[in-house]
Amino acid sequence: MNKPTLRKYYLSKRKALSQEIIHEKSQAIVELFFQHFNLSTVKYLHVFLPIIKQNEINTFLLIKRIQDEFPQVKIVVPRCIPNTYEMEHFLYNEEKLVENKWGIPEPVSGELITPSEISMVLVPLLIFDEQGNRVGYGKGFYDRFLQTCSEDLIKIGLCLEEAIPTIDDMNDFDIKIDYCITPNRLYSLG
Repeated sequence: MNKPTLRKYYLSKRKALSQEIIHEKSQAIVELFFQHFNLSTVKYLHVFLPIIKQNEINTFLLIKRIQDEFPQVKIVVPRCIPNTYEMEHFLYNEEKLVENKWGIPEPVSGELITPSEISMVLVPLLIFDEQGNRVGYGKGFYDRFLQTCSEDLIKIGLCLEEAIPTIDDMNDFDIKIDYCITPNRLYSLG
């Protein structure tokens, strides 16, 4: 299937989930993240903040656990620049967040971090395939961001769904993920 068809289908499927199910699946993803990834050498970890109205994975659960168990890890969160479809990246400060026009909590100010400093990024997705291709909302924010990061960057998708065999219409601008965590398992895709 192509990206627009997949996007429409998985957005609809996700919207049908209850907040209780989203919480359970988010918890399962958090548990698998900590089972499989060692944060002892990570200095900057980029985490997307959830769009609650879109039933996204609750990454606040992950952030809280990182703050509690790995205080040396600096959490970085994005702020969208709508006209350019690019993002700025700030150290996380929960007291300086406001929702943007899409319902994404974003920092209003703070310490800017350059993408080259980030060693691990958690990427939001609707669906992904067995080759590491991914489908998000279709604006290309993460493709633009990932192109500016270090070659050593670890790219981890977080998804409520399991991998599909193939996404048909990938292009040269699409950047693959190295891993994906679903509520049921870790996929190694690199």
